[in-house]
Amino acid sequence: MNRALFAEAVGSFFLFATVVGSGIMAESLAGGNVAVALIGNTLATAAMLFVLITMLGPVSGAHFNPAVTLVFALRREIGAGLALGFVAAQLVGGVLGVWTAHLMFDLPVLQVSDTARSGAGQWTGEAVATFGLVLTILATIEARREWVPASVALFIAAGYWFTSSTSFANPAITLARSVSDTFAGIAPGDVPGFVAAQIAGALAGLGAARLLFPAGAGADAGQDRAGSA
Repeated sequence: MNRALFAEAVGSFFLFATVVGSGIMAESLAGGNVAVALIGNTLATAAMLFVLITMLGPVSGAHFNPAVTLVFALRREIGAGLALGFVAAQLVGGVLGVWTAHLMFDLPVLQVSDTARSGAGQWTGEAVATFGLVLTILATIEARREWVPASVALFIAAGYWFTSSTSFANPAITLARSVSDTFAGIAPGDVPGFVAAQIAGALAGLGAARLLFPAGAGADAGQDRAGSA
């Protein structure tokens, strides 16, 4: 359990630091071109996801995402106590990653975002993004488990561009991004709407996976799990 919690904390640290740090770097180099900045942010996040899921999947399942942890708890593949520990590790590791990104770029460590991200379109984008992420994970475990790292990384890369919200798809990173007034930020007041949409999308993804694969991966799926951005 200790190894799994540490893996979730370390993975969330690097993933969240990548999302925020690459956003800062991309924005500073893009010369005001938001599309170019988003490309840089997308590539860095997808690359880090692939690496983290590949190396930490055998230890914790590489969730890095409370919505993913919730899904596997509902599938009874992890217990409630471990699930709560995972969420705590994801939040602590992730916020430390965000603060470290600020430190690396000589920005104030403690910040609060003022970037507004709200409305039906944004919430729909988050629900769709999280639905797709969860379905990608569960379906790929069933179809070709060794492809989970690549599938998740590619889905998130696509999600940055086809969803209106740029595919946060992760309650922990949503909260962490509220304490970063940078390219990747979200105003704290907009966090609850995003999280509610993410949870709804995750539950919908679980339901769709059960329809597609009635037997489910079950406890035999082992440690090959994956999380997101």
